[in-house]
Amino acid sequence: MRRDVFQGIADPTRREILNMISQQPLNVNAVAGQFDTSRTAIYKHIKILTECGLIVVKQQGRERFCEARLQKLGEVSDWIEQYRQFWNIRLDSLENYLNQLQTKKKKNAKRKRAR
Repeated sequence: MRRDVFQGIADPTRREILNMISQQPLNVNAVAGQFDTSRTAIYKHIKILTECGLIVVKQQGRERFCEARLQKLGEVSDWIEQYRQFWNIRLDSLENYLNQLQTKKKKNAKRKRAR
C-alpha cells in the first residue's frame, strides 16, 4: 500500500515520533520507550512513517535506528500555501473594508462636530 505524507502526519503519536527523531537519529527501542503504548503499536507507527518516506530505519550492528527524512513535508507546505494565499486575499479584503468603514465613521463624526 502506497501511503502519502498526509497519512504520516495524521496521527499525533507519529508527529511526536517525527519530532523526536528530527533532533537526532534514535534507536527504535529508545523511541518506543518514550510512549505509554505497546512497542508493537510504536513499531506500526514507525512502519507507516517509513512507508510515507518520512523516516528511514537503518541497521547498525544489532540495533535499528530511525532517521528523519523531512524533505517530504514540503508537500504539506505546498498544499497549505494555496490556502494561505486564499485566506490572505480574503483577509486583506476584509481589512480594506473595515478601514473604509472606520474612515466613514471619522468623517461623519467630524461633520457632526462642525454643525
